[in-house]
Amino acid sequence: MRALVILIAVWAGLACAAPDPGDSAADVAQGEVLELVAAPGGPLLLDVRTPGEYASGHVPGAVNIPHSDVVSRLSELEPYRDRGVVLYCQSGRRAGKTTQALQEAGFVNVRHLAGDMQGWKASGLPTEP
Repeated sequence: MRALVILIAVWAGLACAAPDPGDSAADVAQGEVLELVAAPGGPLLLDVRTPGEYASGHVPGAVNIPHSDVVSRLSELEPYRDRGVVLYCQSGRRAGKTTQALQEAGFVNVRHLAGDMQGWKASGLPTEP
């Protein structure tokens, strides 16, 4: 009986931790992102890494708001509510959390840079200091 209780508790924990498919963001290919954000009325390119990570190199044109500050700085993102946001972090975890926070705040056009910063650098794409 005790094993059954443990199994149910583990299953319930996994079910709660499973990502909600509605909280995912469509990927934007690395080759498309710079052109997309440069277009008139294009989305904001948002780097949600720490300021130190951002200073060590970021995707050209990206704005830095650490994932832990996004909710408190939503007013800065408001102009992009309809235009959209393309976000990235180092490997994807913080970008996923930020996607969920933005969607909960009513942002419906939230996308994710495929490969995040690791993929960007691995592809040899340009960075800004």
